[in-house]
Amino acid sequence: MFSIGTLSKVTGCKVETIRYYEKIGLMPEPARSEGGQRRYQPRHRERLGFIRHSRELGFTLDDIRELLALSEQHGHADAIARRHRQAVEQRIRALCALRDELDRMIEACAHGHQGECRVIEVLSDHNECAGEH
Repeated sequence: MFSIGTLSKVTGCKVETIRYYEKIGLMPEPARSEGGQRRYQPRHRERLGFIRHSRELGFTLDDIRELLALSEQHGHADAIARRHRQAVEQRIRALCALRDELDRMIEACAHGHQGECRVIEVLSDHNECAGEH
């Protein structure tokens, strides 16, 4: 058993975040010492590691809650993974469009005089960024 400070150091997760995860029910309540200090076990460290890794991959707290519930019921998590993959694909498409738009703006500025650079104009016109030229 170890303290919240030790759990924080071992996992790289802030103490406040650990307490928050407990408060919202993602982390199970730890046992308490006679003095009222939280006492964590290896299962807490494993659970926190799962939560942190899931967050790094972009899963929402609701997705993580659902995944944890499925793991406890030995259910299938593929629907959540598919939903998350779709969201990732949407973000990739949006980032690719942003990259292409930035390339276009940079290219237009590179060949003109300073007064001909349209970066500010393009950024101000939302329709231009959406490809509605």
